[in-house]
Amino acid sequence: MTRTIVASATREIVIGFDQPFCVIGERINPTGRKKLAAEMIEGNFETVIKDALEQVAAGATMLDVNAGVTAVNPNETEPPLLVKTLEIVQGLVDVPLSIDSSVTAAIEAGLRVAKGRPLVNSVTGEEEKLEAILPLVKKYDVPVVAISNDETGISMDPDVRFAVAKKIVERAMDHGIKPHDIVVDPLVMPIGALGDAGRQVFALLRRLREELKVNTTCGLSNISFGLPHRHGINAGFIPMVIGAGMTSAIMNPCRPQEMEAVRAANVLNGTDANCTNWIMTYRDHKPAEGGHAVAAAQPAGGGGGRRGGRAARAGAAARAE
Repeated sequence: MTRTIVASATREIVIGFDQPFCVIGERINPTGRKKLAAEMIEGNFETVIKDALEQVAAGATMLDVNAGVTAVNPNETEPPLLVKTLEIVQGLVDVPLSIDSSVTAAIEAGLRVAKGRPLVNSVTGEEEKLEAILPLVKKYDVPVVAISNDETGISMDPDVRFAVAKKIVERAMDHGIKPHDIVVDPLVMPIGALGDAGRQVFALLRRLREELKVNTTCGLSNISFGLPHRHGINAGFIPMVIGAGMTSAIMNPCRPQEMEAVRAANVLNGTDANCTNWIMTYRDHKPAEGGHAVAAAQPAGGGGGRRGGRAARAGAAARAE
């Protein structure tokens, strides 16, 4: 059974077909968040700290950390900012981290300071990226997200995206990197623009699991881009991709509707043994105004103890936003 090991200094998480779904918190990313980008440029990490604590309190299994605040001289500006952000986050929470950057120098700088076994996000099928990122993955013995596009861009043909994923896995093996350390992103398309985007990704996930035997991830909210009530679409998408074989996703854990879908899928998929995590999270469930659930925050992965007190209240406040 394919198992991808990620770890912080004190906590190990397994991503796998027989494991609870891995929720990778997406919030520490200035892309599209002008206020956060401006804060980080000024050396203000208040929102980063808030997002880190709230996402873990809400049930994130891991946190994605991105410091791409500007396109101006990113090779010079991004590495030190990513290092600073990583150091702050791993000083606050005990979950493993995903080092998220398109700048090779920033990824390498992040790998030098990251504790445990982080996930590198990401490599593509482009030759330049393969030659730059795969040696780092081998050197630091870490897993990597493999995005299914190459020099030709993102193909609308799922067979082409599968071929790119296969190419990355094979090239990784040439570098001595095992398939269990490749987490493929098959690229989820917006369902509002491409009507069969859901069916495409379900079919791709089955092939990736059965033929390449790799773990998978995605930017989950891409599926609902451009549609109203996006969280409803996302919540419906979650159990379907989990059922098709997806083992992790980069998403917002502070949305209760989506986290309920993750936890329910874990129960129904048999990865929440004896429904323990579900019962601990929802045993005091009460309807609230607007129909939202009130429940204690629990890690979706079920790998840690029960969280309460200030952390749980922080998560509840985030979910109410």
